Amino acid sequence: MPQDQEVLADVARWIGERLSGPPEVAPHRSHGPHDGRAALPELTAEGVGTAAAWETVRDEVLPTTFPTDHPRYLAFVGGAPTPAAVLADAALSAASVYGGSELEAGAVVAAERAAIGWLCSAMGYPSDAHGTFVSGGSLANLSALVAARHGRTSASGRPPGVVVAGASAHSSVRSAAETMGCEVAVAGTPDAVLRAADVEAVLAGLDPSDVVAVVASAGATNTGLVDALDEIADCCSSRRIWLHVDAAYGGAAMLAPARREAFAGIERADSVTIDPHKWLFTPFDCAAVVYREPAVARAAHRQSAHYLDAVEGDDADNPADYAVHLTRRARGLPLWASLLANGTDAYVDAVERCLATAGYAAKQVDTSPVLELAAEPRLSVVLLRRSGWGAADYAHWSSRARFSGLGLVTPTTYAGETVLRLCFVNPRTTQADVDMLLESLETLLDERTG
Repeated sequence: MPQDQEVLADVARWIGERLSGPPEVAPHRSHGPHDGRAALPELTAEGVGTAAAWETVRDEVLPTTFPTDHPRYLAFVGGAPTPAAVLADAALSAASVYGGSELEAGAVVAAERAAIGWLCSAMGYPSDAHGTFVSGGSLANLSALVAARHGRTSASGRPPGVVVAGASAHSSVRSAAETMGCEVAVAGTPDAVLRAADVEAVLAGLDPSDVVAVVASAGATNTGLVDALDEIADCCSSRRIWLHVDAAYGGAAMLAPARREAFAGIERADSVTIDPHKWLFTPFDCAAVVYREPAVARAAHRQSAHYLDAVEGDDADNPADYAVHLTRRARGLPLWASLLANGTDAYVDAVERCLATAGYAAKQVDTSPVLELAAEPRLSVVLLRRSGWGAADYAHWSSRARFSGLGLVTPTTYAGETVLRLCFVNPRTTQADVDMLLESLETLLDERTG
């Protein structure tokens, strides 16, 4: 036991040092994701003890990662949790909190409810809107679509079987539809804003009773595009079709007053996904699914069994009742703790800093002699190309950047072309970080050609 206490003290010291400044990434000798892979200790019947296990995690496992809160992690959609959120997350594990019901989680549920309320308020939802925190946008989208279909039958007597989604919808929408045994009808074209006319063109060939929902994006992952939500809401309302908005990445931009107009109509959606672990500075994993009429979701998701009698009273309001889960981590507590510590104004400032840095990056690309924008920047996503480069060149540079510790930037496909994608969701990313990456792109000489 004394040894375990020493280990815990060392872990606390390590966390303190880790949160004291920007994370460092040690350069790797190799330039491939699988080269020089660490040879970890074998699992044994006897075990190595807490101290040795911690040393292995600290010295051999964690150093191989590229932390998402690194200021030059601009791939995918990263995350940069606040110290207050990280500490609350660590305490949550140590406290062994089961987050499914208020009976066990106590005031933790009230804290999560307050965090959900803040998200609902940001999108203009009514005061009685509600939802829950889940592991990620994939589970949030699935939960919303299950709620949309619950208790409904089509003209054929079967549950509705078609999900209408924009061509730029997140991959999880198709995955959710397949999980539910539904088809996806694609509206609009890739890399373009989804408009009501696009949705109407698809709905014209469908029986409205067979449509589970229309899914629009509020910040497409690849491009940052925000669909024409108000138009689409009109379209869905006139046909009594559920509208789900996937704002997993882009929803945070609603906090910036100058960007709020782009999200007009989101308050009319029946459900919305938004991921605090993306652009709201919360540790992985933390996504939220919220509903205008939470009773509909509760009816769809609440599980009943004799062993749940103690938490199923009429006045019970359990986080487990609003998504496809029962056992759950109280993922919303770190967000609430961070909001409590930093204040909501700090969140507005942080989002605006990310948007400003993205704008700076776009201007630098636009004035570069060898770089150019591949598309008009949207939200905090910047797509760019380097003249003369093909897919192999981007992949080579990306690998070198990652394994040298310079940064994590990955290629994507836009309009059928390989380009680089920068996604700014870390307020600690500076103009100097941008300059460092762009300079590397401008000056790197391909070793393969000399």
